[in-house]
Amino acid sequence: MLSNRLKPGDTIGMIAPAGPTDKEKLEKSFAFFENLGLQIKLGEHVYDQYGYLAGKDTNRLSDFHQMIADRSIKAVIFARGGYGTGRIVDKIDMKLIKRNPKIIWGYSDITFLHTAIRQATGLVTFHGPMPASDIAKADFDPLSGQLFKQLLEPTNLVYSESISPLTVYRHGEAEGKIVGGNLSLLVQTLGTPYEICTKDNLLLIEDIGEEPYRVDGMMNQLRLSGKLKDAAGIIIGDFAEAEPKVNPSLSLEEVWKHYFRNYKKPVIAGFRIGHCFPHFSVPLGVKATLSSRTKTLQLSPGVR
Repeated sequence: MLSNRLKPGDTIGMIAPAGPTDKEKLEKSFAFFENLGLQIKLGEHVYDQYGYLAGKDTNRLSDFHQMIADRSIKAVIFARGGYGTGRIVDKIDMKLIKRNPKIIWGYSDITFLHTAIRQATGLVTFHGPMPASDIAKADFDPLSGQLFKQLLEPTNLVYSESISPLTVYRHGEAEGKIVGGNLSLLVQTLGTPYEICTKDNLLLIEDIGEEPYRVDGMMNQLRLSGKLKDAAGIIIGDFAEAEPKVNPSLSLEEVWKHYFRNYKKPVIAGFRIGHCFPHFSVPLGVKATLSSRTKTLQLSPGVR
């Protein structure tokens, strides 16, 4: 299910469903959206703080439901990630989302919401940089900004080596819906009603601050749960700040080789998708093609 594209003059809602938001950083991002011709409405509790959370669970949930129910809001852009979406996911009114499909955009901890919402409603959501944690930074780059325009006009996206070098771990070509996101959040869904479905899908993984042994452990959990076997192919995004703090250590490259040395489907790494700049935004749930022959990832539009 695709949401309607944005039009100049439309209003987007900004809320914080996970970690607390820095007011100054969030306000720095406003000009970016205003330059796209969009208006901004903030959630009532966007600046709340409750320990490492952006307010109490009930208030974060309330902000989300209000933005979904408000017919004047055409997109919900999450202010930042952090931690906390998994605490409210089982209380989200999925029927409300089905009745009011609209653009939902974010990444990192938002992976839990992306997975749950897509699998419950069929709605395509967007994995992309967020206002307070990314857009407000001085090094937010033109390509990352340009990719927001896919919300204003249906766009066939193509990722090639013109953006970054890509490493092929297993050759082949595969088609399927693109799913996934932050690796540690995907693992958190296992054994829950929101467990990531990889069957015949292209699985995207990315993360930040996870050493090779931690990535190894999470990949092993995906392997043992059958998620790697079920996938049509693997898209390895950015793994930022992954340098081992204790030596000796395996490298991330050695970890990938271990899990994919006998894999029968395409695996390509090096995509600048994740906690990085440029951050190539992708619609999750659309049809995509991963090819080692052309070294490309091609994606269908995420809006109509």
